[in-house]
Amino acid sequence: MSLCKELTEIAHYSVMKKEVDSFLKPDKPGQIFLDATTGEGGHSEWFLKNYPDLGVVCLDADEDIMCVAKKRLELYGERVVFFNEWFNIFLKNYPSNLERPDRILFDLGVSMFHYERADRGFSFRSNEKLDMRLDETLEISAADIVNSYPQKELANIIFEYGEERYSRSIAEAIVKIRKKKLIEASDELAEVIWNAVPVSYRHGRIHPATRTFQALRIAVNGELARLREALGAAVSVLKLGGKIGVITFHSLEDRIVKQYFRDLARECICAANTPICICRGIKVAEILTRKPAVPSGEEIEENHASRSSKLRVIQKVNEL
Repeated sequence: MSLCKELTEIAHYSVMKKEVDSFLKPDKPGQIFLDATTGEGGHSEWFLKNYPDLGVVCLDADEDIMCVAKKRLELYGERVVFFNEWFNIFLKNYPSNLERPDRILFDLGVSMFHYERADRGFSFRSNEKLDMRLDETLEISAADIVNSYPQKELANIIFEYGEERYSRSIAEAIVKIRKKKLIEASDELAEVIWNAVPVSYRHGRIHPATRTFQALRIAVNGELARLREALGAAVSVLKLGGKIGVITFHSLEDRIVKQYFRDLARECICAANTPICICRGIKVAEILTRKPAVPSGEEIEENHASRSSKLRVIQKVNEL
């Protein structure tokens, strides 16, 4: 059930607003900015406030967090429209009555809203139901994975999506505990992980449950597959000359974005051992960030969570 009436307070800090602005600011009046991961609306608010003739399309799969964004952006009236939908699905089925965007932004970070207010088990420091669905209509929750997946599959998820070196030990510990009782709360799972790893690992740079929780969230929401699909769809709907920016927060996302952008910027996609080009490849995009933009030291000091963020940007120069 939606909590729209209760959710009005802003919890999240949107990263690299100035860097995003420097690459994605409009260069003509009346352009369209598509915020593919609106969250609480921080980036959208920045663009609406600074560019009075800009139209903004806001997407988010989470109905509750979109309530916060709608409240925050209501003073901009008809300049902003909202769609409660996954970005890959929306972009693949872009509405025919909606103008194609000139700018698209993906901010792939998880909002502080989900850690502090969603009550869905994103935080391992709280006693919350182990859920982790960004869209509550999804069938499989984190609890389903933790309590029913075979040990080997569980270990593979933790290793592949969390890059967790103790994935096998953690999966073994989870299976051992769930034989006695179901693991239903986020802090219960965090305790299992804490006890499953070496003592030396418990007091490292990050909490030992961080990578496992990341892996479960990615698996539950299909985040990497959605990202791959969304990038291609975004390039297709983007106007010629338009720009796409993607903010990533971990290496798995960044690797996908970096490689896809490189592929778009190549004129030839033939195999390296092909003596003569036969693909008739056309360069689709120009990479505007040879090295990703990163937050300033001042921003990192103000918001420590921004430290791992990277911004990559391309400009579309040919249709797909």
